[in-house]
Amino acid sequence: MPGPRRRTLIKDQQYEAVLFQRRAVLSFVVILAIIGIVLARFADLMIVHHGEYAARSERNRVKMQPLPPARGLILDRNGRILADNRLAYRLELVPERVADMKRTLDELAQVIDVDEEERERFLALVAARRRFQSLPLRLRLSEDEVARFALERYRFPGVDVVPYLTRFYPQGELFAHVVGYVGRIDPSDLGELDAERYAGTTHVGKTGIERYYESRLHGEVGFERVETNAEGRVLRVLERSPPRAGDNVYLSVDADLQQAAADAMAAHGGAAVAIDPRNGEVLAFVSVPSYDANLFVNGISRAEYKALLEAPGRPLFNRALQGGYEPGSTLKPFMALAGLELGVRDASYTIFSSGVFQIPGQEIKFRDWRRGGHGRIDLIESLAQSVNSYYYQLALDLGIDRMHAYLSRWGFGETTGIDLHGESAGILPSREWKRARFNQAWYPGETVIAGIGQGFNVATLLQLASAIATLAEGGQRYKPHLVHALRSSFDQPPVPVLPEKIGDNLVRDPANLALVKRGLEAVLNSPSGTARAVAEGASYRMAGKTGTAQRVSRNRDTEVQAVLREGQKNQALFVAYAPTEAPRIAVAVVVEQGGSGSAAAAPVARKIFDAWLTRPVAPESAP
Repeated sequence: MPGPRRRTLIKDQQYEAVLFQRRAVLSFVVILAIIGIVLARFADLMIVHHGEYAARSERNRVKMQPLPPARGLILDRNGRILADNRLAYRLELVPERVADMKRTLDELAQVIDVDEEERERFLALVAARRRFQSLPLRLRLSEDEVARFALERYRFPGVDVVPYLTRFYPQGELFAHVVGYVGRIDPSDLGELDAERYAGTTHVGKTGIERYYESRLHGEVGFERVETNAEGRVLRVLERSPPRAGDNVYLSVDADLQQAAADAMAAHGGAAVAIDPRNGEVLAFVSVPSYDANLFVNGISRAEYKALLEAPGRPLFNRALQGGYEPGSTLKPFMALAGLELGVRDASYTIFSSGVFQIPGQEIKFRDWRRGGHGRIDLIESLAQSVNSYYYQLALDLGIDRMHAYLSRWGFGETTGIDLHGESAGILPSREWKRARFNQAWYPGETVIAGIGQGFNVATLLQLASAIATLAEGGQRYKPHLVHALRSSFDQPPVPVLPEKIGDNLVRDPANLALVKRGLEAVLNSPSGTARAVAEGASYRMAGKTGTAQRVSRNRDTEVQAVLREGQKNQALFVAYAPTEAPRIAVAVVVEQGGSGSAAAAPVARKIFDAWLTRPVAPESAP
């Protein structure tokens, strides 16, 4: 018997065709939508935001790199280099390209020595500067360090060795207090510097000429547009705007004279300043002891800095610019001129020196330096023998008010305006000054001591040098200056810095000045002169004045100075000019704890005069 019949399914081809068509249309719509979205995004990128993304791409591919300028040189008046630039290598990091700064610094320290001070200094710069700027970590890498880093360079993205010019002072200690030094830019400098102008610059002038003429020495920064790869390496230079080097600065100081002055001061602590009275140019500027400015260029260590701070004589202290000394008898020529010019004294006036001077009605005694006194003396002999009694009485007759008014015209009690930062003004006492300082009245005894340059009087060596130069020049005062000429390019000659007169001539009657000058010549050329031994054998004639600022009361013989404890000996001073008939150089010298001006300071001045006036060719012109 046959089985059941199997059911045969018949496909509905028309339905399947419709279903396929629907699915195909849906897929096409989805594809069109996706293509539309892609095209819309493409249009957004290429049309709507084209400028923004093109700029971003260009910044990634093309970068602007600053080109720091070469710092201008500093030279002496004859073209001898005092501050030079030398090729060196430094290690730099770009913070934004360093993923883990701490780890990178730790690993770098295994390749190149990086001490904790350098690390701290670098991290302070990172905090103060923009992250895209390349910042120095280590300066003056050795050739061995450069080679070691080159082998490990691939491990440190954002880190590179960069060549640069570093400052070098070939004269070492000789010009440290004049030229000064540059140092690494630190956060305290950033607020005072133009960030754009100092882009790529790592050093700035800290002291001396380097600081005062920073804007001229630095130059103008340049830029390069460079194409880089994904690693930031430069592929090619697209555009270059070269930097302009800083101006070369020619000082009025003569290196040979500076050396002679330093040699003459070598056994002492103190200072010496020499000025050309005809124009105010500083010919020598020495402060002893000194220091090597090269120590500061690339960052001095704490240990080295501490050693300088604790060194005997404080070598970092600029005695010529900031040291304050009682001028002592070096003030007497200006006191004598005040008496003549103000009509209180004349050429015929004499006084009897008994060795002791008393203010009428008072018991206190003021002494002459010679026991028993000097006898009857006039103005010329008062200078030649440095007779205190003459100036005790003169001070009383003038009074402190007229003394202050007259001496201030010669620059005492104020800065000279020399082209260095940090100059001290000293103290020229007056009633108003004492009232403001101590809230006390002025007493006649204080006037007496002020008349011989002691008491409250404090002068800087620069003030004394400027004053004696003014006297040598007949009363015409010039502003002391250290820079003689500036040179902006080697194809142009140096441009001289013109002398600057300060006010009108200070001398009312030339006959009064002539009388004082005769007294100053007698100091060195008469049998009674206090410094006559210094002028022996000189081929030129000089004039000057010794001075001694007492550190202890004089109540015993002068032999007591030989046994005084260190730090209690008198300060020895001397001011002078030469040749007397046409002065070309004026000098002020202080020897700390030197005893007497004639024995300690005057011989230093003689050596400076010899070095300047007896050389084969007179040094009259700069480069």
